[in-house]
Amino acid sequence: MTLQSGIAATALAPANPWALIPPLGNLDAYISAVNRLPLLTAEEERTYARQLKENNDVDAAGRMVMSHLRLVVSIARQYLGYGLPHGDLIQEGNVGLMKAVKRFDPDQNVRLVSYAMHWIKAEIHEYILKNWRMVKVATTKSQRKLFFNLRSMKQGFKADAAAADAATHRDTLSEREIDAVARHLNVKREEVIEMETRLSGGDVMLDPSPSDDGEQAYGPIAYLADGAHEPTAMIESRQRDVLATDGIATALSGLDERSRRIVEERWLKVNDDGSGGMTLHELAAVYGVSAERIRQIEVAAMKKMKKALVEYA
Repeated sequence: MTLQSGIAATALAPANPWALIPPLGNLDAYISAVNRLPLLTAEEERTYARQLKENNDVDAAGRMVMSHLRLVVSIARQYLGYGLPHGDLIQEGNVGLMKAVKRFDPDQNVRLVSYAMHWIKAEIHEYILKNWRMVKVATTKSQRKLFFNLRSMKQGFKADAAAADAATHRDTLSEREIDAVARHLNVKREEVIEMETRLSGGDVMLDPSPSDDGEQAYGPIAYLADGAHEPTAMIESRQRDVLATDGIATALSGLDERSRRIVEERWLKVNDDGSGGMTLHELAAVYGVSAERIRQIEVAAMKKMKKALVEYA
């Protein structure tokens, strides 16, 4: 097909090119329709891309998007194993396709299909990571790589075991398989083990709602331990209470009268209105020295008390 005949053919299409596509509610009809849409030649693709780039031609952008909708359907089908609706995957992939069309440079001598694959997959990946679990399972680059490759690699290990007539093959990875995954994806063994654990688990409601028959459903909140009554935490709490009472009293008894009053006025006294005790200048007036001297006495007294508390503990 020549450029002139291609443009003449597309000119016969409706003014709104999206009218050719049925709504996503009928997924089978949508897929059938996009598979019938004509593909653009390299020359047509460059022409439309230049019209979009130079003239911001929305209709040209629409022609480019429409001719690659079947690519989105094909890529989205590869991610059906994650349990998310095919229509949603296609919709997110279409967003990635439109981003690719907007950024496509016709002068780079690259076909749009090659350029758009990255954007389509990136958008689908982001959607899966946000919706596959309530808690996000992959945040770093290495975790994302593991998330989208570990499942297929495990299937490959199972196929190899079946081909070798292995009697049994565990659902979890063996030590040898963990090493193989880590080496192939250039990640740590610990990251492989952690991601496999995340993928094998699921979301659990901490406090589930009652069932339809009115019976109370039990979740982790019913049997999770109360940290406040954990033995170690209780011992530490009692030790803090003893230090805050008997320990402080013992440390204060080791100070001279002036140092003890300064510490009490500055740190231990609370007035009825919630304010603290005397200021450095007020204490300086009482003892007839400078505020700096009061501060020095306070620092020395606090060091002495800290030493006494360490010995008391």
